[in-house]
Amino acid sequence: MSRIGTGALGRVVRSGVGRRRVQTLVIAVATMMAVASAVVAGSLMVAANAPFDHAFTQQHGAHITAQFDPAGASTARIKATGRLDGVTASAGPYPLTTIHPVGRDGGHVPATALAGRSGPDAAVDDLDLKSGRWAAKPGEVVLDSSFTGPAFRLGSTLKTSDAADAATLTVVGLATSASKTAAAWATPAQVRALASKDTPVTSQMLYRLEPAGTKEQIAEGRKKLAAAVPSGALLGTESYLDAKRAADQGAAPTVPFLIAFGVLGIAMSVIIVGSVVSGAVGTSLRRIGILKAVGFTPREVVRAYVAQALIPAGIGIALGVVLGNLLAVPLLDDTEQAYGTASLSVAWWVDVVVPLAALLVVGVAALVPALRAGRLRTVEAIAVGRAPRTGRGRWAHRAAGRLPLPRAVTYGLASPFAHPVRAVAMLLAVAFGTVAATFAMGLTASLDAVGAASDPEERAAVTVIAGGRAAGPGQPPPATDGSADGTAADTAKVRAAVEAQAGTASSYGLTRSEVTVGGISGTVRASLYQGATGSGGYEMIAGHWIDGAGQLVVSTRFLERTGSEIGDTVRVTLKQQRRTLRIVGEAFDTSDDGLHLHADMGTFPGTAPQTFLVDVKAGVSPTAYAEKLSATLEPLGGDAMANDPSDQEGMILILNTMAALLTLMLVSVAGLGVLNSVVLDTRERVHDLGVCKAIGMSPRQIVGLVLASVAGIGVVGGLVGVPAGFALHGFVLPVMGHAAGTGLPPSVMDVYGAPQLVLLGFAGVVIALLGALLPAGWAARARTATALRTE
Repeated sequence: MSRIGTGALGRVVRSGVGRRRVQTLVIAVATMMAVASAVVAGSLMVAANAPFDHAFTQQHGAHITAQFDPAGASTARIKATGRLDGVTASAGPYPLTTIHPVGRDGGHVPATALAGRSGPDAAVDDLDLKSGRWAAKPGEVVLDSSFTGPAFRLGSTLKTSDAADAATLTVVGLATSASKTAAAWATPAQVRALASKDTPVTSQMLYRLEPAGTKEQIAEGRKKLAAAVPSGALLGTESYLDAKRAADQGAAPTVPFLIAFGVLGIAMSVIIVGSVVSGAVGTSLRRIGILKAVGFTPREVVRAYVAQALIPAGIGIALGVVLGNLLAVPLLDDTEQAYGTASLSVAWWVDVVVPLAALLVVGVAALVPALRAGRLRTVEAIAVGRAPRTGRGRWAHRAAGRLPLPRAVTYGLASPFAHPVRAVAMLLAVAFGTVAATFAMGLTASLDAVGAASDPEERAAVTVIAGGRAAGPGQPPPATDGSADGTAADTAKVRAAVEAQAGTASSYGLTRSEVTVGGISGTVRASLYQGATGSGGYEMIAGHWIDGAGQLVVSTRFLERTGSEIGDTVRVTLKQQRRTLRIVGEAFDTSDDGLHLHADMGTFPGTAPQTFLVDVKAGVSPTAYAEKLSATLEPLGGDAMANDPSDQEGMILILNTMAALLTLMLVSVAGLGVLNSVVLDTRERVHDLGVCKAIGMSPRQIVGLVLASVAGIGVVGGLVGVPAGFALHGFVLPVMGHAAGTGLPPSVMDVYGAPQLVLLGFAGVVIALLGALLPAGWAARARTATALRTE
């Protein structure tokens, strides 16, 4: 056999790849889609796994951000702290001050740290310039990429405060600092020019330490800094651990979601690629027997058929990596915006591990049947390769024949039992596709419910601010201390104006205050309500919303942190007023680190609402309503504006997009698996189909026969996949909620209805029928004489 050599093997491989074009194409496309879905899922899993750590490492983030008093320590003395023991790198000192930006629309932003830097690059906190350019002259500013809305786009202008003589800055760039060293940057000269008595310039230094993994190590580094400068010169420090905790909490809920899709994608990839390749080799047994008859050794036969599988699979894997990267890039761009991290890209090892794993799966899937074929005797291989073993599945044909259905349909229903292993692989593909569709539909509905429930104040059509201009779009109303402090009369007039305005359907008052709570150190944010909140009430996980004085609604995290339960009492102090409130409900609320409180304003006498949330009557334009009401409120010192959709919905939109894309890919892979199996089956049974045509079966009946051969598998796949998808949703959603530090209300969990589940049950049938449609058409168009002559 050595005289035939590699050339003969090469011809066999090329002949096998070129002769079975449909099969070759299916292998290539199936592996391409499987690898692409695995690359996308793997990339998103990597991005969601500690995004802060990746961005922090990439930007050489600051472990400690320190502020020094320039009057207490010279610039040289401050800079020398970068050479202390344990400090591995430092940057600065940078001039730092505070501004209170006001957008063109009058929207106020909380106090913002403005640092003076000549460029984004630095040994520590190497900023990621997302768009635009760096500030190069006075009058220019670079904002953190977390600033959103039209008031903070490139080219827009903002004032540094609401004072008449406040400086105006033009936004020329958007940047991201993983360690959150500042929220805006300008030239050092600009920062010094903006300093005032109320906002003096301080010196900012950034440090990287070794070690710096714990609070104790950070505290030790702070002690060294304080000891290196005169007493009082170190004004304060910030630890990167605080920014890390906030970023990880934001990313944590997405990890279970991506893991679920990632596992589905990997499992689908293994099943489909394995069944496609093993089926392709298994259907070539007769040709293998012929090769052995002309002198090929078993080893050469095995090599030839493994190569025939690896060639199209290799092409599909290469294309899948490219496609996966192309699909992952826009999703990673959205993910980095949602997480506020540095630029994300597909991890290099994902592009290495996924193709290698796919090649391994293809190789094993091809090797097993090829080895079996290589061990067969020549005569046996030729005989077995002609068609399914005689008698296999005969009982299924007898059972199906008793059904009151056309003979073509019953013949098709019994066909899968002739190849039980192939039928099981097809069933698993359909079931996994149905699981993905069921899980994705439930996840999308739950995420939409989260978006509707997490920002209840934005359900109001119009926000009215008493005693000051309203916040800009996407910005929260200004916080108050909750006291009337001389504005109670104006507040009463504002309320009366709201109630008298034509088009008002309902309204309620709201004020936010800082309170102290027994058992929690420091202050806690509280929202106090006046009147019936209507649609402004939070979704309840347990208990009920406040309906009178002395009641308190808290979040899941508050209950966990204080060890309290619904029905317990809590001591709450607002200024000098100390009240004992009873917890009556657990709300779906993650604001303020999950420690936000909700109570009736009557609990604290003398407290006046500073914000009114208004619902307008049907047919009334919120924008027109707000404009008319604003004109009425202006003499009273108030303002009104129509509410815009929440910017927070961006993350929900990203997750929905991910779910839709990954589901589409998984369903496509499942359909390709069905397509391949039906192609193999119709190729094997082409002679039988010719006989059916010869005895009078019409092309339409042939199509029905082929589709019926997968319909039963589709039904079973749907019956298996829908409950599994339902269970996956019930498992993953609470895990996502727990990662976010909250329970989930029934409106988020109970998103499946009976009609939806029934329709999802048909998803398995649809996947199976769509996968079989093309080979069914091919079988129907085949000429009878040609089919009868085909072996």
